[in-house]
Amino acid sequence: MDISVVVPLFNEEESLPELVDWIRKVMDQHQFSYEVVMVDDGSKDDSWHVIEKLKSENPNIKGIKFRRNYGKSAALFCGFDVVQGDVVITMDADLQDSPDEIPELYRMIKEEGYDLVSGWKKKRHDPVLTKNLPSKLYNWTVRRMSGIKLHDMNCGLKAYRKNVIKSIEVYGEMHRYIPVLAKWAGFNNIGEKVVVHSERKYGVTKFGLERFIRGPLDLLSVMFISRFVKRPMHFFGILGILMVLIGLAAAVWLGIQKIIQLKHGIVGNLITDSPYFYIALTGMIIGAQFFLAGFLGELISRSSSDRNKYLIDEKTFD
Repeated sequence: MDISVVVPLFNEEESLPELVDWIRKVMDQHQFSYEVVMVDDGSKDDSWHVIEKLKSENPNIKGIKFRRNYGKSAALFCGFDVVQGDVVITMDADLQDSPDEIPELYRMIKEEGYDLVSGWKKKRHDPVLTKNLPSKLYNWTVRRMSGIKLHDMNCGLKAYRKNVIKSIEVYGEMHRYIPVLAKWAGFNNIGEKVVVHSERKYGVTKFGLERFIRGPLDLLSVMFISRFVKRPMHFFGILGILMVLIGLAAAVWLGIQKIIQLKHGIVGNLITDSPYFYIALTGMIIGAQFFLAGFLGELISRSSSDRNKYLIDEKTFD
């Protein structure tokens, strides 16, 4: 199979027939063999019934329905798990991503040898203050921290070589950082393509202000995971050594100060009256805790191999 299209969706019943028809026309025009995996992320409207109807009309349509809303990362995770195409395309279901971009994305993967190609919505049809400016700041920060030179890290329209999506694990809110996860997994040939961004035709956006909190926290998480997931002691151990050295320095200072006082016959204050005593005590305790955290992290990283599980309510295929 040439192409698998993964479409995560939540309450998008109005746009689905038009999206599927658009994808079908593009695929037929270029004579691609394809499948469309639609992942209903616990929609409250009739999205699943629309998917079932589309499946009955087009055997290339496959559907997965979650019992409740897990989020976009979970939808992509389960979609990636079942795809069979050599090239995997992800796009949103709101018609803001154009299926007309699929042939060129496919060509860039197959002919130019990219592992991953990310769309760049150079001209956006989103509110400036609530989406455009925060998106630019976010992308600048991710570029600086990850070293991946993409202008639009979170664009929903992306193309992947099949072995890329089979080698990474998308969970939590990590769909924003799939290029970072791919680079960490060893897929360094990451490209970018300017894509058309259309105005939303139906419904409303499903992302609220909470993304401004989750985004930075997820970035810290993915940077930590990408660098220290297999060696947590390297992170916590360094912090532990630093805190122990601070405590040790404070203790040495107390000892030197007390020796000088005794040598000159000075009746000084008790060691416990000095703030350095508590700095020394606190530093050594925190340092020991960091070492313990690193040790436990090492045990967990070596013993945990289970992948995240999501409760799937129904499927339109075996």
